[in-house]
Amino acid sequence: MSRPQPTIEDIIQEALQNDPNADVETLRAAFAFADEAHAGQKRASGEPYINHCLFTAMYLAEMRLPVNMIVAGLLHDVPEDTAKTSEEIEAKFGKDVATMIAGITKLGRIKYRGIERYVENLRKMFLAMAEDIRVIIIKFADRLHNLETLESLPPKKAYRVALESLEIYAPIANRLGMGEMKGRLEDASFKYVYPKEYEWTLSLAQSTREGKREYLTDVIEKTDQALAEAGVKHIEVHGRSKHLYSLYRKLLRQDRDIARIYDLIAVRVIAPTVADCYAALGVIHGVWTPLKGRIKDYIATPKPNGYSSLHTTVFCEEGEIVEFQIRTQELHNRAEYGIAAHWQYDEHKGKEDHVTRKAPVHMDWISQLSDLHHEASDTGQYIKMLEEMKIDLFKDRIFVFTPKGDVIELPEDSTPVDFAYQIHSDIGNKCTAAKVNNKMEQLNVMLKSGDVVEIVTDKSRKGPNPDWLNFVKTRYARSKIRQHAQASIKGWIKGLIPGSGRG
Repeated sequence: MSRPQPTIEDIIQEALQNDPNADVETLRAAFAFADEAHAGQKRASGEPYINHCLFTAMYLAEMRLPVNMIVAGLLHDVPEDTAKTSEEIEAKFGKDVATMIAGITKLGRIKYRGIERYVENLRKMFLAMAEDIRVIIIKFADRLHNLETLESLPPKKAYRVALESLEIYAPIANRLGMGEMKGRLEDASFKYVYPKEYEWTLSLAQSTREGKREYLTDVIEKTDQALAEAGVKHIEVHGRSKHLYSLYRKLLRQDRDIARIYDLIAVRVIAPTVADCYAALGVIHGVWTPLKGRIKDYIATPKPNGYSSLHTTVFCEEGEIVEFQIRTQELHNRAEYGIAAHWQYDEHKGKEDHVTRKAPVHMDWISQLSDLHHEASDTGQYIKMLEEMKIDLFKDRIFVFTPKGDVIELPEDSTPVDFAYQIHSDIGNKCTAAKVNNKMEQLNVMLKSGDVVEIVTDKSRKGPNPDWLNFVKTRYARSKIRQHAQASIKGWIKGLIPGSGRG
C-alpha cells in the first residue's frame, strides 16, 4: 500500500483543518459503531475490514467534505455486510446519513454474475446518482481504495474491476468536474488493464521528470519573483505532474513522442482574485514568449463540467516549453474536486448548503442516464442505449460556439447535425447546410473545439435525412432521426390502406 493506514484521529484532524467546528464526537461514534459492526471481518488481503472504511472516510475528508458525508463513508458497508441495520444507523446518526448509506447499499457490489447482473448494477448506479449525487462521490472514495488494493484479488477479477473503473467510474468523475479523483481512478486502474503500457509510461515519465525537476524548481522561483516584483498578489506557485493514464493517452495522440507533451510538468499559479489571475498571465508573458494558439481562457468560457482556469504555454530558458495554469483558490478547489466542492466546508455558508442532494442544473446529463432505466425494455436494448450514451457522456468533449457566442458541448468527432439537434430538435430536423468558421461545410464534417457553427435551415423541409444516421454521434440526434423515420414509414403504410384516413 502506497500510504500509511489512517486512524480515526487522522481523519478527525483532517476534518478539523477544513472545518474548525467539525462534529468530532459524531466521527468517533461512527468509527466505534463501524468497528464493532465489522469486528472479526477480514478483507481478501487478510487485513481487518475496518481499514477499508477508514481509507474511504479519509479520502472524503481530504476532499474537504462535511462530517455527515465522512460518517457515511465510515458506515457505507455496515447494512450490507454486518448484522447492524439501516434503522439502527438512522436512530444513531440521523436520516441524512442513513439516506446516503441506503443509496450506496442499493448500488450493491458488482458481482459479475453474467451480463444481467452487471446491467442491473449500472441501472442502480445511475438512478442513485439522480436521486442523491453525494452517493456517487462516496462510491468514488470506496472504489478508489478497492482499486489501490486489487493485488489481493484473482487477476481476472482485478482486471474486470479496473476495466469498469476506467470505462465508467473515471469518465463520470470527469463529467462531474472531479479532476483529481478522475486521475487517481484512472492511474489505479491503468496498471491492471494495460500492464505493459503502464510500465512503459511510468518509466518514461519518471526518467523525463527526474531530468526536469531542477529546471522546474528554477522556473517556479523565477515566476514567484517576477510576480512579486510586478506587485501581483498570489497565494502560491507550485508544480503539477500529469497523471500517468492521461499522459499515456496523450502520448498515443502524439506518436509516442514525449518531447511533444508540453504539460508533462506544469506550473500552477494560485491567485486571490480573477483580476490577479489575468495580471499574472500578463507578467508571465512579459517574462517568457507564449506559444501561438496555446492560450486558453477557461475563466471567460468555462468547460461545461465547471472547470475554470487560464492556460498558457511559453518558451522558457534554454528553449524548454512549459505550461502554466492560473486560477483562484476557489477555482482550484472546483477544478480538483468538481461537484464535491459544492459541499465543501465554507465558514460563510450555513448548514443547509451542505445537505442539498441534487447536482447543479448544468448536470442534466445525470437525469439522462437515469432515464435509460425507464426507456429500455430489456437488457439487450439497455446495453445498446448505454453504448450510445457512453459516446455522448464519456468520450472526450469538444466545445463549439454558436454565432452569438453560446457554448455547445459535444462528444469528440461530432458533426453539424449533432450540433443542430443539441440546440433544438426543430433546427436538427430542418437543417440543410452548415457554416463552420464562416465557411460552408458538409453536414458530416467533424467539428473541433473552438469552431463557430451556424446552421442553415429550410422551414419547408419535412424532416431529417435517414442517411444522417451513418455519421451522427450523439444519442439525441440519432433518436430524433429514427423517430422521424419511423413516423414517416407508418404514415406511408397508413396511406396505402383504403379508408385508413376516415373516421
